[in-house]
Amino acid sequence: MGDKIKVLIVDDATFMVKAIREILESDAELEVVGSAKNGLEALKLIKELRPDVITLDVDMPVMDGLKTVRHIMIESPVPVVMLSSLSEHGDITFEAIRLGVVDFLPKPSGAISQDIHDVRQQVIDRVKIAASVTMKNIHRVKLNNVGAQNELTERYGYQEMDYIVAIGTTLGGPNTVINLMTMLPSALPITIVVIQEIAPKILPSFAKQFAEQTAWRVEAGEAGKELEQGVCYICSNETPLQVERDDKNKITLLMQSGDEQPLNALFTSASRIFGSNTIGVLLTGIGDDGTEGFSTIRSNAGVTIAQSTDTCVYPNLTQCAIEDGNVDYVVDADELAKKIKSVINVNE
Repeated sequence: MGDKIKVLIVDDATFMVKAIREILESDAELEVVGSAKNGLEALKLIKELRPDVITLDVDMPVMDGLKTVRHIMIESPVPVVMLSSLSEHGDITFEAIRLGVVDFLPKPSGAISQDIHDVRQQVIDRVKIAASVTMKNIHRVKLNNVGAQNELTERYGYQEMDYIVAIGTTLGGPNTVINLMTMLPSALPITIVVIQEIAPKILPSFAKQFAEQTAWRVEAGEAGKELEQGVCYICSNETPLQVERDDKNKITLLMQSGDEQPLNALFTSASRIFGSNTIGVLLTGIGDDGTEGFSTIRSNAGVTIAQSTDTCVYPNLTQCAIEDGNVDYVVDADELAKKIKSVINVNE
């Protein structure tokens, strides 16, 4: 085996540092090289210890987690896994992802108990995965600071819903979704459905925060919701949804049934309804989910777009689809919005 993955723990609670250290050091491939009680201490230790990954709390004195991430990404870029009880707050999760955090896991509440041991393997796995990220592709998303009062025409003006853009991603993808939506005008004849890694309980507040930063109406995906033009529906991979017609022939979101992979089910169901007016978009992530669904979209004359592996935080997801020959266009992250507009013949 090669060198161990070096981890720095940043948390102001001594008992939590001890518990996280115990979890990480139970795996032979991980080594905790130090701990810090706040962001200011962490910034010094990053330069001294040069860790491969940082686990970071949000609520800390002196310098909190979000401020720390801002400094890390400028001064000493390193993969950050947020491990915080504030992961229940969707607005904080949104901001952390926007700033470049590669993963966001809930921290067990209360004293050390069986609770923390239940998440042992998840923490170990996510830290290992974080160590493999392509750091040069992690960027802070610049927001448009959209004011609802001066965007009403674009946000709520009626357009025909001719196309669906079905977006699939796993680890590392939510940041790219935020970036894409800030560059894509809402006055397009499309509806957007996204499946990404996010806890269902924080979806509503995450979507609310998201909507305040883009011209789009962003809503949490829910079974039974009718799809509308100009709306982006964010769905969790834990409770995945697909596209179907209800008994009134309205196009709605429906809970996925069976064991089909979430992204494949989304792409396949969207293609059944929208046919050649389906645009499938596959972003950064891990695994091969989406490849089969892309094949279905193409067989129904739809269009498939994959983020280029060179711009992915984790290239595995898109690489699988590209190697399988199911991708029409391979596009850098910052060019995704432009490519979607060109597919539906919208001029710059």
